Amino acid sequence: MSKVSQQFICANCGFTTARWQGKCPECNEWDTLAMKTVVKQTSGTASAGTPVSLKSAGEQGNARVATGSNELDSVLGGGFVPGSLVLLGGDPGIGKSTLALQTALKMCNAGEPVLYVSGEESAHQINLRSQRIDKKTDLRVLSETNLEVILATLEAEQPTLAIIDSIQTITSEQVNGVVGGVSQVSFATNSFMRLAKSLHVTLLIIGHVTKEGMLAGPKTLEHMVDTVLYLEGERFTSLRILRCNKNRFGSTGEVGVFEMKESGLVEVPNPAALFLEHRSEGVAGTCVAAILEGNKVLLLEVQALTNPSSFGYPKRATSGFDANRLQLLVAIMEKRLGAKLSNQDIYINVAGGFSLEERAADLPVVLAILSSLHNVVLPAHLIAFGEVGLAGEVRGVTQVEKRIKEAEKLGFSEMYTAFTKGAKKELHSLKFITELAKLFNLTK
Repeated sequence: MSKVSQQFICANCGFTTARWQGKCPECNEWDTLAMKTVVKQTSGTASAGTPVSLKSAGEQGNARVATGSNELDSVLGGGFVPGSLVLLGGDPGIGKSTLALQTALKMCNAGEPVLYVSGEESAHQINLRSQRIDKKTDLRVLSETNLEVILATLEAEQPTLAIIDSIQTITSEQVNGVVGGVSQVSFATNSFMRLAKSLHVTLLIIGHVTKEGMLAGPKTLEHMVDTVLYLEGERFTSLRILRCNKNRFGSTGEVGVFEMKESGLVEVPNPAALFLEHRSEGVAGTCVAAILEGNKVLLLEVQALTNPSSFGYPKRATSGFDANRLQLLVAIMEKRLGAKLSNQDIYINVAGGFSLEERAADLPVVLAILSSLHNVVLPAHLIAFGEVGLAGEVRGVTQVEKRIKEAEKLGFSEMYTAFTKGAKKELHSLKFITELAKLFNLTK
């Protein structure tokens, strides 16, 4: 038997309610609720499924497919997993389509069948971009926004990799909602997920993030996909960071470093040295930090500037460092070191536009502030990493040996970190930040 009922469904976000309302309580849009008749089956039986054991499933589809990019392969955990659904998100103009097109061309050059589905550009426009990247390699392109047509094409072609650029432009007549709305995007992604699992086709979906929130961003899709990649970086700088926030087939937190050039995104072979390329030596208020991002060690220059405050309340400004963490470190320095910072404006900047989120950056920030406050230039071959606690203690961080090894490659011979038994001569072990007064004579 079936039961017929009437519901009101929002055309923008798909919210369902039993009563009509002028304003949708989910997306706060006005006059978007429309009545729809819903038929529900109240009774009936379904045939039982057939469970299979994991061992009987075999190794089919487990071999990864190389992307042609070492950085992208490392972020994914070794390449694409057949049948996986990968979401690539980022701000407009950051280089998502460029990265996807480069990957498609490289895999085509390796003999893998690839299909590029574009809902934003025509085949002619994509060809203009591909000429800057690779003039010789050809690529099969489908300019289409209808979901049913795309699914039928993928089922007929069955490529190794299919790129959907972008998910916000795909529409289906089977679901209500505006183009790019939550209901349309969710339905399209769910349809792609079922096709990817059944045909073992890897799908790379590009998702936009906008400040206005008019289009559904990747946050709506993260629970549906297997892997979530974010392309980050300042739009007007050449550096790009590819970060993995979710990976069902590998580790999360991996990063890949690229540089945007005229020919596309170019891999950075030695990211540890990239951020120190324009380092200024012999200047007070700078300290190099060894930061761990995924499996990579990045050496970043932390810059600090202290200046007597002209007002009663000193200013604390940061770029690439947490402002609340800076307030905490300043309070620790005043209490444990006796540093007079209550009348000083403090500015923190991480050179290169990188953001420091690891607690290992605490000690370099403290050293940079003290260096600027007392106008003491730190040695050019000095590097530091370690977490600073409320008692002024310096806490250890993970993979110390890996940080030391990377620092030695670039000529750093004096390192400051948490106390370690049997440490090397060049490794200065600190139990408390009060020992900095003796080592550098920074405090009176």
